[in-house]
Amino acid sequence: MTIGIVTDSTADLPAEAVKDLDINIVPAYIIFDSKTYRDGVDISQDELYHRMVDLEQTATTSQPPPSDFAELFKRLLKDHERIISIQVTSRLSGIYASAVQAKDSLGAGSRITVIDSETVSMALGLLTQLAARLARAGENAERIIEEIRLNISRTHIWAAFDTLKYLQRGGRIGRAKALLGSVLNIKPLLTIRQGEIHPLGIARTRSRAIDRLVELCASFPGIEDMAVVHSTTPHDAGALREKLNGLCPPCPISISRLGPALGVHGGPGTLVVALREKAADIATRLKSDATDRKKFNLPTLPDIRLPKLRFGEI
Repeated sequence: MTIGIVTDSTADLPAEAVKDLDINIVPAYIIFDSKTYRDGVDISQDELYHRMVDLEQTATTSQPPPSDFAELFKRLLKDHERIISIQVTSRLSGIYASAVQAKDSLGAGSRITVIDSETVSMALGLLTQLAARLARAGENAERIIEEIRLNISRTHIWAAFDTLKYLQRGGRIGRAKALLGSVLNIKPLLTIRQGEIHPLGIARTRSRAIDRLVELCASFPGIEDMAVVHSTTPHDAGALREKLNGLCPPCPISISRLGPALGVHGGPGTLVVALREKAADIATRLKSDATDRKKFNLPTLPDIRLPKLRFGEI
């Protein structure tokens, strides 16, 4: 059985993984001054950050229309018996809805399965790579779909932001909070739980924020896959990977760049870690969570409270 694997550009997959595993990407849209660009096709990461930082231009994002998915699905159905399309969490984006609409419009029935990953960036990327590896190994579609759904709850992601400026530009926090955060040079940390973004707290320095990312990963006794994502700081990403290497000896830790669709909101300096934990180790990890939380407390500032964030435009 030939199975086509599809995701969207918010997965932030390394280019070599996309090519090697034959993964199909539907790009989100980036909008500058009413002109639309396809993420990773018409605009690169370097151009995005140049326009955001050097030219101080403000970008917005938009989900791809169902026709973008329908065009890809139709092409894949010509030489694939099944298609599995794994999308960014539906609680933050309309991309999943676009994929479902495309599936319904084609009347392909069970030949196309669209899965809500309940996550984003390389957490979505890890799930997509898992699906592609299983497809390459000859697993049938039902087995792959089951594995992906089981692994959603085992896949985790955390992000450290260098500045609150771009969250403020996108309307995620107020201007006063962003200004205060800039003056204090604090670094907000966020995670995704059940498809929604939640604040973890703040670190007072970038190095402390990076240490916190490592500590979060270290709370997992068994790790299957891990990935690091950065927007503009490859040196920091490499240093972070070095710190993480001992946590995941059998698995190479990939490094990729935060794509334009998410970079609009994260901005330069953003660092992300995603991992997929081993199923057998979940119970052990849950027992140690309370103890691990006591070991580290991020400083709290009563004047800065990060709300749940929603990237509704993507």
